[in-house]
Amino acid sequence: MKFNNIKKSRLEYKEEIMSESENPYRSPEAEVISVKPLAAEGTLTENMLIYLKSASPWLRFCGIMYFVGAGGMAAIGIIMMILIPLMESSWVEIPGLNQFSIFSGVISGGLLGLVYLVPGVIMFFPGLFIYRFGDKIRSYIRTGTEADLESAFKNNKSLWKFNGILYIISLSFIPLIIIGGIIAAIVISIA
Repeated sequence: MKFNNIKKSRLEYKEEIMSESENPYRSPEAEVISVKPLAAEGTLTENMLIYLKSASPWLRFCGIMYFVGAGGMAAIGIIMMILIPLMESSWVEIPGLNQFSIFSGVISGGLLGLVYLVPGVIMFFPGLFIYRFGDKIRSYIRTGTEADLESAFKNNKSLWKFNGILYIISLSFIPLIIIGGIIAAIVISIA
């Protein structure tokens, strides 16, 4: 007898739910509350300030290392562009290298120089954004002005935007490399 009552109550419950106009299987709803970030109110917590303060010297150090690396790569590229064509006159005296002309020395020197010069120039910009980010954080810690904090995060945004664009450009070369490899394989197999 108890089982009949339980079944009856479940059936009544199902009919009650099904008779409602709302779908009983829909997702639950929650009230949407807009939350303002702490920086929008002009306040940063003590821990945020500690993290920013401890990151600042490392950011400036990394920026300086980017500058050193970029300058070194650019210098190597310029030296190659100058020295390889000048060394062409001594190539004619070395057996096996005498087939090189001044034209091939200029082309090889220019291409090898560009292999170092272009990445050196590209490397300068992330270093600049990283250094400015760290420097503006340090300035914000000392002065507490909102403009310094805003400028710091603007440089952080610029860094990641630059890196994203660089990644997209790099990824666009992959199909070109694949097509070039296929063409090279066909040319080699025919020859």
